[in-house]
Amino acid sequence: MRMHNPPHPGEMIREMCVEPLGLTITDTAKALKVTRKTLSSILNGRAGISPEMALRLSKVFGRTPEGWMRLQLQYDLWKAEQSLDISDLQRIKAA
Repeated sequence: MRMHNPPHPGEMIREMCVEPLGLTITDTAKALKVTRKTLSSILNGRAGISPEMALRLSKVFGRTPEGWMRLQLQYDLWKAEQSLDISDLQRIKAA
């Protein structure tokens, strides 16, 4: 069962990691060894978490890389469900 309207992973990073630790975007980007622009794009929901970013987040903030990727997958699936009508598709049955 998928989550109803899951938050973008960037929102989770901001609320669970950056803000509670009192970090700036610059400090966080340095810790992750990415540019401010890259991090800002994720935090503002304009970019998703890549496998490489999931590894970085895991190392810097904890949680498994798979956990970070799951957040992105849940968000992506929910967004796709909102924009794609698959009601006319039928399951293929074995002959």
